[in-house]
Amino acid sequence: MTGKLPDRRRRRWPAPVAAGLAAGAASVLAASLEWEIPPMAKVGVTMAAAVLVGLTTWATTDVRPRPRARPEPGTLAPDHWPPVPEHFTGREETLAELHRVFDGRRRSSDVSPPLVISVYGRGGVGKSALMTRFGQEVAARFPDGRLYADLRGGVDAPVRPEEVLIGFLRALGVRLTTDPGGLEELGKLWLTWTKGRRILIGLDNAHDSAQIAPLIPAEPGCAVLVTSRAPLYLYGTYDKKLVEFTEAQGIQLLARLAGDDRVAADLDAARQIVRLCDNLPLAINICGGRLATREQWTMRDMADRLADTRRILDNLQVAPTVDKSVRASVQLSYDDCTGMQRRLLRLLSSLTAPDVPGWVAGELLDISGLDGADQLEALIDAQLAECSGTDQTGAMRYRLHDLVRVFAAELAEQDGDRRRAAIERVLSGYRRRAEEAAQNRWPQDWSRGGRRSTMDGEVRAADWLNAERLALLSMINLAHQLRLWELTWGLARAFCSLCHSLRAYWADWAAVAELGHEAAEQTGDRRALAIALLDAAAVHGGLGLRRRAQEEAKRALVLFTDLGESWWAARARRTIGMTLFSDGHLDRAQDFLIDAIAGFRAEEDLWWMARTQRNLAELRLAERKPEEARELLEYALEVFERDGNRYSEAQTLRAYGEVLAAQARGEHRAGEHRQAAVQFTRAGFSLDRAAEMFRQRGELWEEARCLRAAGEVGDPDNGLRELEYVRRAEDILAALGDSWGVARTAVSAGRALARLGRTEESELELRRAVAAFEELEDRWWMALSLRYLGEAHLDAGGRTAAVEPLEQARAIYRSLGNEAGMRRTLELLRRARAEAS
Repeated sequence: MTGKLPDRRRRRWPAPVAAGLAAGAASVLAASLEWEIPPMAKVGVTMAAAVLVGLTTWATTDVRPRPRARPEPGTLAPDHWPPVPEHFTGREETLAELHRVFDGRRRSSDVSPPLVISVYGRGGVGKSALMTRFGQEVAARFPDGRLYADLRGGVDAPVRPEEVLIGFLRALGVRLTTDPGGLEELGKLWLTWTKGRRILIGLDNAHDSAQIAPLIPAEPGCAVLVTSRAPLYLYGTYDKKLVEFTEAQGIQLLARLAGDDRVAADLDAARQIVRLCDNLPLAINICGGRLATREQWTMRDMADRLADTRRILDNLQVAPTVDKSVRASVQLSYDDCTGMQRRLLRLLSSLTAPDVPGWVAGELLDISGLDGADQLEALIDAQLAECSGTDQTGAMRYRLHDLVRVFAAELAEQDGDRRRAAIERVLSGYRRRAEEAAQNRWPQDWSRGGRRSTMDGEVRAADWLNAERLALLSMINLAHQLRLWELTWGLARAFCSLCHSLRAYWADWAAVAELGHEAAEQTGDRRALAIALLDAAAVHGGLGLRRRAQEEAKRALVLFTDLGESWWAARARRTIGMTLFSDGHLDRAQDFLIDAIAGFRAEEDLWWMARTQRNLAELRLAERKPEEARELLEYALEVFERDGNRYSEAQTLRAYGEVLAAQARGEHRAGEHRQAAVQFTRAGFSLDRAAEMFRQRGELWEEARCLRAAGEVGDPDNGLRELEYVRRAEDILAALGDSWGVARTAVSAGRALARLGRTEESELELRRAVAAFEELEDRWWMALSLRYLGEAHLDAGGRTAAVEPLEQARAIYRSLGNEAGMRRTLELLRRARAEAS
């Protein structure tokens, strides 16, 4: 024994383990009681659990600043790489060349730009197959995943880079819970989430360099494989032109498909087939596929048929994007299909989706899903369709090669009315599935007292939207183009509900809400129109277009009231109230929220009633009325706990922690330090529990809100840790692309620094927030940030420095008509001027 105290940092348990054990024990203790005990006993249990967590956290947490890092994505690396064609052959020299390029890059500097290989050549030459094969051969070099996108550069509407980035970011674990902005903002997120990672990115069928440039990461450990019809001339790109097969390669591919013995039996005919196919792998594949399924045909039979087809086709007008050799081989294979298979091919070409799941074939043909899948597999055997891989739900997806699509589209008009009826069946199928997913994700959005959702159902719904988003968007636009207004509205309604529940795909959400609104007006259905207006108000309010959102919600309220739809009218009142609240009009907002609560109570919808009471509690907290807020939240907690609504329960626990923190600060100012310490601990426990619930669900954005709230508790004995909570919240929100959330967190950081007496740093953070909110055109938060800046100077004794930001805040509050904000700011101004004099 030396007489020295042991080093706590060396002898303690690892902090996450110890705190996690304590939090787990506390949560189990609280949950096991199910709150079926008297209120005072419940308080005692919660207090004991809170003290347990608080003491363990204090004993185990190192408060030294940690390096700031973005949140980790999912544990499984994404792998969207399509399957290698079963009969891939040839290209050995090209593959070896690409390997040499890769090996040379591995020896280059860590500060080099990422390797970008561009393979270009005419349609049907085998660029996609080569990229797929090479990507499989180098897969082990990219432990952080492989991402793939078909850019559809050979069709009239190539995929926008914004769409690709959104898909890639979500694959990497980014939950885009707020509007990430345009291409520039998405590009910043892309650079953030690829930094330090080794990812292979496949970009198939590019249109031009403008489509590709935003998709190239800056990380040297990443690599990009691009295919296109023409050279892209990207800076630093290794460009490789892929030429047609040699005769030997063509014969080798034909032999792998049709059989060595058949080729050897008539080598001259095999050479003629390859020559008639213009040595294009796509055309040879199609012919070989036909021979594989027609064992009675000889090589001469195939060569003669192909030659006849060529002579006929030479006299036909050929679309400029279709090679004659491909047209000949497609025509030959098409002629050999059954009538049902031909019709399926033509109908598939009418769908603008990049790929579709197998059930679509059954709807197009008006037969069972299994029978439709069999017909689709027959098209794959004929080399007229191809598999594009498995999506997030485990479903196999299918597509047509662009050249085959163009060929089939030329013939699609012959289906006449049957074509429109087939498309309507597919659109109806998508509507059913979209509505099912939306109701699994958020049942309360679809009916009063909606059934309880399950976490498994919510996850599956999110996966379904992520897998089907591009296809669903194309279906909505197709329904709109065909003026199928009821289907357009139904599809848009489900899409908006999914986006709202996930707080994701904001640009798509806004565009679809517009289409849904137009479709509802065209149907003449006033109820549908009112719901569409409410959907539009939700997305526009989230995008900061609050005046527009308020007008839409008010129009919806008038319609719902006229129709006697009292439940929907209550929802419209809540939306108006929340829009006013977000804009700082607290007095007007509370009237609408109170009316909404009364409406939900009359409808006996406890979920919406509790949710709106939570909103009103947040408003009461903004009015500095924590006791009223606490009462509202305790009722809401009882509802959500009883009904098993864990997501809503966690949100309410977060708000409850904020209220307890406000009460604790009030008690501390009043000199009740012991009681304040207990309340600070309870607030921390509530916020910890909420954060853990969100963490288990993978809800990063909500977890960040809890961390930010934990950084705003204001416990004078916990200042450094609170600042660290705020920094962690900002890291998550920045990685999610939430620019408003980052600005909001800058306010929290400024206040946390002010409590630590670091006034200059506090001012920098609050000025950063003011500038950000000005750019976002959020004047209410601009005023609040300026008011907090004035308070920080006052608390530090800088009375003169406080006057300017307080005057600016008062002017903004006056322009907004925010009386509560003006009153509070005037109090601070009087204090500043009195102390200055």
